[in-house]
Amino acid sequence: MNPDDWHLTEDLDDFLARAGDFLHSRPALHTIPLTVTEALRTRGADAYGTEAPIFGRLERAGEVRATFFRTPPRRLNLTPLAPEEADTLAAHLSGLGCPLPGVSADHDTATAFAEAWQRHTGAMPTLHVRQRLYRLGTLTPPRPFPEGRGRVAGQKDREQLMLWYREFAAAIGSVTSANAGSWADTRIADRRLTFWETLDGTPVSMAGVTPMVAGQIRVTPVYTPAHLRGRGYAGAATAEVSLAALTAGAAEVLLFADLANPTSNGLYQRMGYRPVADFTVYDF
Repeated sequence: MNPDDWHLTEDLDDFLARAGDFLHSRPALHTIPLTVTEALRTRGADAYGTEAPIFGRLERAGEVRATFFRTPPRRLNLTPLAPEEADTLAAHLSGLGCPLPGVSADHDTATAFAEAWQRHTGAMPTLHVRQRLYRLGTLTPPRPFPEGRGRVAGQKDREQLMLWYREFAAAIGSVTSANAGSWADTRIADRRLTFWETLDGTPVSMAGVTPMVAGQIRVTPVYTPAHLRGRGYAGAATAEVSLAALTAGAAEVLLFADLANPTSNGLYQRMGYRPVADFTVYDF
């Protein structure tokens, strides 16, 4: 294939005008680009940092076949590619001198691109994490269900949210937002974070959701401080936001789980979440 089939831009509106229908065609597999571009569209560069994002689409005969985006300093994110398509993109980006800290995609695509990037640049890929994407079928609240209640986080919870956001990001090795306060403020304003709290009103776990885009809502983040784990709090919080997403009219409720954590994978499956695809993240 021709490297010129890849079209790069920093213009989000142009990217969505040309690739939006493609992204909406498979909402589950495209959940990351759908939610990230929606955040950029509604909140601008502050959503993910100050550097200009870059977007790309693979187009042949007037039809978009794949896309990518990167919000520096984060990794490249890809929709599914054939090995030859991954190789052509790696050659194209390396030829432009684009620095990449890593790649995130479905397992086959991420592996093909990581291998191609090594061939073209010499950069050695290392596995960061393997994840499974799940889609909710019939919601079954976990049993036993812990005592307590769900509560949507409000302005009084801002400091707590900022602290737990930083702890969550550190736990998964993620690049945090430049402004944790802005992260918390947006989710408080949109009522997108829920605490599970004990009967005395102490928050013990949190679960959030993305805005609905293309009929899908993704549960993220789910976090319980280490000293409070193993008591069912995360499952209760996840059940709360999953039910709220269904009530809001989501056709698909999604979440990712780290494949290295059998406890969370087992919990989500008992709650009615079913596997969609495996994703892999490599660092370069």
